[in-house]
Amino acid sequence: MRPCSPEHSSACSLGKGRFVPAGRKAPPYVVHILLLLLLLIPATAHADFLVIPFVGLKIAGHTNLVDLEQGAGEKKATFGASAAALSDGLLGVSADVEHTPHFFERAARGGLVRQSSVTTVMGNVIVAVPLRITHESLRPFVVGGVGLMHANVQDVLGLFNTSSNLVGMNIGGGAIGFVSPRVGARFELRHFKNLSEDNRAVTFGTTRLSYWRLTAGLVLRY
Repeated sequence: MRPCSPEHSSACSLGKGRFVPAGRKAPPYVVHILLLLLLLIPATAHADFLVIPFVGLKIAGHTNLVDLEQGAGEKKATFGASAAALSDGLLGVSADVEHTPHFFERAARGGLVRQSSVTTVMGNVIVAVPLRITHESLRPFVVGGVGLMHANVQDVLGLFNTSSNLVGMNIGGGAIGFVSPRVGARFELRHFKNLSEDNRAVTFGTTRLSYWRLTAGLVLRY
């Protein structure tokens, strides 16, 4: 493997033994999917509108982006927020934004990566146990959808810098419950993985990025 030339240090890929500069192409259909999910909100009868800031851990990460410190598999703190419309019946919709700093960094091998992160924006469909069954106890649900995954890696020499936008998916489940009419908690586990490739990214083979997210959130009901 040879380093990227200066003019391509921030955008090149390692495929078939050579570096290939390429261009980034935005995935417009992700925006269309998110808009469609938002349009479904008014159709959700008797919906609670929820705002959920959360914190948690990124675990079990895997990638073939150049990971100089082998940090993608390490546990990392993550944070974000969800906005959801959840009906009394089975269905709901949500939008979810998450940011995980230091995604590709490892404390024991510090010094190779200057900064790194992964940010996701997802539109989701929620399928929950109806409220007539759970009443005010914990309400289990499954959730899944698609959106954007943005990976950013900057090494100290600038040879393998990557800023990659990928179409991604997430799927998982959890439970939500309330301790008062307006305030509650959500506990959740989700899996994230990319669906598209980015030829600009510095990778070995096809682009691959996946991880699990375990979070606890404060639920504010409106």
